Amino acid sequence: MARIFSGIQPTGIATLGNYLGALRNWVALQQSGDECIYCLVDMHAITTFQNPAALRQQTYTMAALLLACGINPEQSIIFHQSAISAHARLGWIFNCVARMGWLNRMTQFKDKAGKDREAVSTGLFVYPNLMAADIHAYHATKVPVGDDQLQHIELANDIAEKFNHDFGVSFFPRIEPLILKETARVMSLRDGTKKMSKSDPSDQSRINMTDDADMISQKIRKAKTDTDPLPDNLAALAERPEARNLLGIFAAISGEAQEAILARFAGGGFGPFKNALAEALVAHVEPIVRRTRDYLTDTAELDRVLQAGAAKAAAIAGPITDEAERIVGFLPRG
Repeated sequence: MARIFSGIQPTGIATLGNYLGALRNWVALQQSGDECIYCLVDMHAITTFQNPAALRQQTYTMAALLLACGINPEQSIIFHQSAISAHARLGWIFNCVARMGWLNRMTQFKDKAGKDREAVSTGLFVYPNLMAADIHAYHATKVPVGDDQLQHIELANDIAEKFNHDFGVSFFPRIEPLILKETARVMSLRDGTKKMSKSDPSDQSRINMTDDADMISQKIRKAKTDTDPLPDNLAALAERPEARNLLGIFAAISGEAQEAILARFAGGGFGPFKNALAEALVAHVEPIVRRTRDYLTDTAELDRVLQAGAAKAAAIAGPITDEAERIVGFLPRG
């Protein structure tokens, strides 16, 4: 049995893109026979400033959403990252193993830092090392990722290889990226060339996993499209990113092939297509929204679930990190 690790930042409100691209697949992976560990990475969240009260509430909201989507605490381990000291302890060791040149090549840091790299936190620069520690603290060998995260998996493997080489051990295993073919890449409702993001300034650019039926329908009706009718083949959408995005969302949420959807709406305008898409989204998403709200009425229960998950996570990560510290020459913790 392999061990799968994945994490999500509890900042902002999870979007339809997060759900279709990650969370829905996390639920499916519970049936794979592998051990699944799902982490709310609140330590990563503070690489940019977070309002403390908002971070606490958003962590509860994300935990509630994971449960509402179908993550089962009896099948999977779900916890918040800051509850497990092993992440920070191993993260520091990896800060000392990783090379500056490796981190300087991280494209996500360049994207997030922008032009004013001198003003961002050092945490934002070294967070790939903490990400590597998140995985290696559990000797996880499979990580579900999108294409934009592959570079971080490569770095995590480089760190493990250097650690093993430097200390003459075969301690940290190699990680294999788990790229699921059915993963949907969901783009902005306002710009089909940009990924749907919970940090986008425009709320109209995304479907939030807390939106009610009226809000979902309104956002789909207002989603950017072009003036041409829908074609009868996928090739004709190559230069029409907004139409292609909405079609991809429709197929992902309904399970229907894109070609079959086009066959139903080809030659017509976007009105009937958007109405049908909104209905499909409401039918799928609104029950999750209701369950999320139900879970949020009892934060004591959410605390119980997260603390129970943390105890299970610590039982795995603690001994692994203890041994990593012994290997580098630290005295026992007592």
